[in-house]
Amino acid sequence: MRSVSIVIPTFNRAGLLGQTIESCINQTYPRDKFEIIIADNNSGDNTKELVQKYIEISDIPIRYIFEPRQGAHFARNTASKQSESEILYFTDDDMIAEKNMLVNIEKIFDLNYNIAVVGGKVLPKWEFEPPEWLLKYFKNGALSLIEKSEKLIIAAYDIGIYSCHQAIRRDVLIDCGGFNPDIIKDKLIGNGETGLNIKILNKGYNFAYTDDAVTYHVIHKSRMTQKYLNSRFSNQANCDSFTNFRKRELSRKLLIKNIFTSHFPNFLNQYFSSIAKMFTKDDIWRYYRVYAHYYMQRMIADFKLALNQEWRDYSLKYNYLDD
Repeated sequence: MRSVSIVIPTFNRAGLLGQTIESCINQTYPRDKFEIIIADNNSGDNTKELVQKYIEISDIPIRYIFEPRQGAHFARNTASKQSESEILYFTDDDMIAEKNMLVNIEKIFDLNYNIAVVGGKVLPKWEFEPPEWLLKYFKNGALSLIEKSEKLIIAAYDIGIYSCHQAIRRDVLIDCGGFNPDIIKDKLIGNGETGLNIKILNKGYNFAYTDDAVTYHVIHKSRMTQKYLNSRFSNQANCDSFTNFRKRELSRKLLIKNIFTSHFPNFLNQYFSSIAKMFTKDDIWRYYRVYAHYYMQRMIADFKLALNQEWRDYSLKYNYLDD
């Protein structure tokens, strides 16, 4: 079986990180074939002390890396460079994996088919009962949940794999320049794994999804709010702006044109639709409101690309491993 490094970037989540580490330690994968790398992204809580306790008691090698540059991509890329494993499995500090997860992911690479990326099922672990409107409008992508109807998918396109549950061949990740700019604290500035996935696909590799590789995303009460979802969709706007610019290298003139002919009218439509639905007490107003935030942030992100040459240049980089 292939050697695997489980990479967990973390920032100020010592209260959740322990259960993530334990679920990784408890994997049924051969004990001499995997390690855990905790990439501390400049936490100010007791993350280091917590990890040290697990280092002392675990029969699985655990490495602690401190990455002072704020940004999940810095943490993931630094860990990737320090790993010597064949496979890098990325997860987040609020995930709980089933014990056979790693075995079920690794065996998909044996199918060959030029597979470079494997993901699986991400189910919710609700800390509190979710409101009905959340389940109606926002259950999956907005909460980084994945559950597909097919048991196995192999495809030459991005099948929707997130970095909270993503295995990548290390040689491919290095060749493709690592993760693109990602979350800094709670704000997404670039297109993270989306950008990396595009680079991998452009190299001719395939993606795979297996229903047998299951992990759980702990959904805190704070994520079941309109405020969080507004922020989540604003982050998506930054991601889409970054992705679209890298794909088309839009001129300043065209970026500004798109703002006034597309994003601004869409913002007005979504915002006033949300107001109208609030008056009729129709909970779909929440759906319109998040898209109002999306288009507002899309205007801001595209203006930045139009006016800031340094940001334009940085957005077009291929290799972010050596930042």
